[in-house]
Amino acid sequence: MSGATLEDLDMALFCAEYLPSAIDADTLARNQRSVPEQLASLHLASPDAVPNVAGMVMLGVDPTTWVKGAYIQFLRIDGTELTDTIIDRKELVGPMARVLTQADDLARAHIRVAARIASRDREHNQADYPMDAIQQLLRNAVMHRNYETSHAPIQWYWFSDRIEIHNPGGLFGRATPETFGKPGGNDYRNPTIAGALAALGFVQKFGLGVPLARKACRDNANPEPVFTFGSGSFAVTLRRA
Repeated sequence: MSGATLEDLDMALFCAEYLPSAIDADTLARNQRSVPEQLASLHLASPDAVPNVAGMVMLGVDPTTWVKGAYIQFLRIDGTELTDTIIDRKELVGPMARVLTQADDLARAHIRVAARIASRDREHNQADYPMDAIQQLLRNAVMHRNYETSHAPIQWYWFSDRIEIHNPGGLFGRATPETFGKPGGNDYRNPTIAGALAALGFVQKFGLGVPLARKACRDNANPEPVFTFGSGSFAVTLRRA
């Protein structure tokens, strides 16, 4: 990223959270590398300490200065159409770990739990959406979106009857509509971001996100997620339980 410097990165986050998660303590103690060398070894910057796209997405103080679409746009809509009343609006911007933590908090705030009587003496609480499914699908979106040629954000729409997540970039590599979400059917458009999210514990780097989302929906009595593939876009729809 020509013109970017380490001052554009949240170095406190890198040193306190990312580095200890990605590299074991003994290796860190033995290597005695400088911070720029550590960033370069993790493919987050060039050897002369210039952040790259992955570094800016994962650690950027304001990544949208350099990568225009590197944020999540959230709309909560009181209805089933985009033209209905918006009752909450957020733009989640910053280092990716912070963005995903904010997304988790936002999802928990909007999930509704209903108490149902399963028998005469037993009450069952059911969420309208499973938290695990929302997490997996949003994390998949930030991991696999196209950061290179699109300035669009990830769009997260929460309607009264469904959730939709849209992100730039169609299926990549060996992934096809037929193999998507199946063993051996995944690929990585952004392997450094995938590795970083795995190191921080947000994803499993083994193509498990979609199967886990499907299982969470089944367990919560939601219909399974519906995926829509376009040449330059990708979307998923979750229906309310």
